[in-house]
Amino acid sequence: MTVPFLDVPLAEQRDWVKELADRGWTDVWSAEADGYDAFTPLALASAWAPELRLGTAIVPAYTRSPALMAQSVATMAAAAPGRFVFGIGTSSDVIVERWNGIPFEEPYRQVRDMVRFVGDAMSGDKVSATVGNREINGFRLGVKLAEPPKVMVAALRPGMLRLAGRESDGAIINWLSADDVRTVAPVVHGAAPDGAAREVVARIFVMPDADRATVLWLGRRMIASYLNVPVYRAFHEWLGRGDELAEMWRLWAEGDRAAATDAIPEKVVDELIVSGPAAACREHVEQYRANGVTTPCVALLAAGEDQRTAFRALSPS
Repeated sequence: MTVPFLDVPLAEQRDWVKELADRGWTDVWSAEADGYDAFTPLALASAWAPELRLGTAIVPAYTRSPALMAQSVATMAAAAPGRFVFGIGTSSDVIVERWNGIPFEEPYRQVRDMVRFVGDAMSGDKVSATVGNREINGFRLGVKLAEPPKVMVAALRPGMLRLAGRESDGAIINWLSADDVRTVAPVVHGAAPDGAAREVVARIFVMPDADRATVLWLGRRMIASYLNVPVYRAFHEWLGRGDELAEMWRLWAEGDRAAATDAIPEKVVDELIVSGPAAACREHVEQYRANGVTTPCVALLAAGEDQRTAFRALSPS
């Protein structure tokens, strides 16, 4: 389950998180964009429900210095030994450059270098390295870990998917259909140098028991806001949706955002947004697993108390 929950004060989410664990949810995964940071909600969850696995999906590779990133990762790993997964990715030019004032340059290199630096730092040895455009000289992590955390890379297209398989414990994927997993997952596993299967975490947007008009209205608006970001546009062109989304992209580029949103085919909404009765949503999510996702992570498209109703209806038990 994606946490923290929207429109619920963070300090009041203890009972919600404990209920997730009681109802059979195995993991909670956070994100970081313009709201809560990725680490603090997981630190709280680690104390509220010690049986849950915790993951970041994702932390941007640009917005913390390498040493600070290693400190943040080590702190969570020490708070939840063996239960924390560090997910890192490029984020987007909007978040990195426009909101944080950091040049969004050489994203592949930035993620690769940060993954290597954090992995080396977890050993406790002194590390000197080039991370993006920063030279790090003689950093030594002052936290002793019983075991290093898993590291996973958020990836869309083949280059980053191969990086995830080659240099991390797996890939975090996003904004794709259950059928798309058959295209994406083999690239990750095929890059693993030891031939071992990698973990594949997928964030899946779910709207259980919502009326059809609401699903189409909100689904189209979310798709428009994401798939016009260059990295996501390129991803869906690679997946083969270029023709289906061409009109949306054309109208968006011309500045007619309302028409662009309305131009998104209903079929695309149904592929990328899981909706319908809760039982049908559970079956749809299981299709992701059947096609190669090892950890489906639900992201509820709801707010306030509706989220609690939704995760109860979707619960494994």
